[in-house]
Amino acid sequence: MAAAVSGPEVAAEGQEPLLSPGEEDEEEEEKEESRDVVETQEHYKSRWRSIWIMYLTMFLSSVGFSIVIMSVWPYLQKIDPTADASFLGWIIASYSIGQMVASPLFGFWSNYRPRREPLVVSTAISVAANCLYAYVHVPHSHNKYYMLTARALVGFGAGATSLTERTSAMANTSACQAVGFILGPVFQTCFTLIGEEGITWKLVHLQLNMYTAPVLFGALLGVTNIILIFAIFRDHRVDDMGRQCKSINFEGEETGVLDQDAEGNVDHVAVVAINFLFFVILFVFAVFETIATPLTMDMYSWTRKEAVFYNGIILSVVGIESVIVFMVVKTLSKKTGERAILHGGLLIVLVGFFILLPWGKKLPNIQWQEIKNNSIPKTISTEMLMPFWGLQAMQLPSNHTAEPVGCPVTQSWCLNTPMIYLAQYISSDILIGLGYPVCNVMSYTLYSKILGPKPQGVYMGWLTASGSGARILGPVFVSQIYTHLGPRWAFSLICGVVVVSLLLLEIVYKRLIAFSVRYGRMQEENC
Repeated sequence: MAAAVSGPEVAAEGQEPLLSPGEEDEEEEEKEESRDVVETQEHYKSRWRSIWIMYLTMFLSSVGFSIVIMSVWPYLQKIDPTADASFLGWIIASYSIGQMVASPLFGFWSNYRPRREPLVVSTAISVAANCLYAYVHVPHSHNKYYMLTARALVGFGAGATSLTERTSAMANTSACQAVGFILGPVFQTCFTLIGEEGITWKLVHLQLNMYTAPVLFGALLGVTNIILIFAIFRDHRVDDMGRQCKSINFEGEETGVLDQDAEGNVDHVAVVAINFLFFVILFVFAVFETIATPLTMDMYSWTRKEAVFYNGIILSVVGIESVIVFMVVKTLSKKTGERAILHGGLLIVLVGFFILLPWGKKLPNIQWQEIKNNSIPKTISTEMLMPFWGLQAMQLPSNHTAEPVGCPVTQSWCLNTPMIYLAQYISSDILIGLGYPVCNVMSYTLYSKILGPKPQGVYMGWLTASGSGARILGPVFVSQIYTHLGPRWAFSLICGVVVVSLLLLEIVYKRLIAFSVRYGRMQEENC
């Protein structure tokens, strides 16, 4: 029998000292007191000022993407006639490629250094990239590759916005992102009034026109953001109860004992399914935003300026519609359930792309290579396309320079594919603008509920990677298919992808439930 040890018990070598019951109680009380220390009012105000800076950063990142989305194709045609619509896909995708490469780098940086550093550096990169975009017209050749590089660097600079994705204010950052996406085309539409020629500052070879003014405006906003980050932003990390903690996702004894509700395994089948559905949702929307300008220029013989102006207005209206849907859908989901609304959103997107399929017999105006001025008089196009939409009366300021318009004869499908009427196009925009935010919000909500109290860092990384992959593949896919096979093939394949996602949703429907519901800790209110 081992001899009794008098005095405090001593643990074996390599183990923590054993404590008496009284000492254990005192230690537990000290831990509880440290956990219950809620942040001070001053700390709270400082933290929320920093959060607003993060909102601004997310907003500016979205503006940086959307402010040129309608003008990339016309500008590319102007500075480099060798570029075709298939190359447009790579330029649109380059933003997401840059963002996907930068996100883990900035995330790793922020784990070991103050978060202000990667935010300032990333914003500075975006400012420089926007300035580069304003000068892509200067080189005498390979201009399209300079544009590709500029957009990739803008995306790289947006990589630090992923640092906001794990904060408790995720809903607000999403709203700021949506508002930025809306206002970007609004700014672009306003800048079309400057015209294609605009003003030239020969001393520095700078052209201030409808294509460069938006990015220079974005650069100015970026400089303002950097100043605000230095002046206001401070690192604050707290838990969901407002208690200060040492780091993000800090676990263990210092943040409290793990909740018993975290016991159990995540349903990885449901996780993979949501990742696939999220990929499809962002894929089809990337297709929609990429193809809008080339499609309208080909189908309606719009000039570069008209395409930017009209599509900017349409996309702005769609953005406002999306914000309204964002506000309504969360309330509606409490009554009907997230799965049912996700199903309905995908059906709306399917109908939106189905409407875009060419159905009539009338062919679009053809842009013949040998004709140097307008391929067909614009009056014929407007009378044929817009009998009741009233766009014929909308006259934009013009530089009176002739440019080829219509569907290029180099795209062989133009000779045998019926045109898509303007009524089809606008109806499709409205439906996609309705279905996309529904699917986006519901997929995020379901994903969070499926993961439950489990640490979500790695899983959110998967979801972010799915979104980035969709924004890369979507533009490349649609630009290649559209250029070589035409809209009928492009939109038919998109419809097929959405149908597959609907079938997958039916298969896994009963598995898309909250973590607590899966383990019987809570009853599911909606089916």
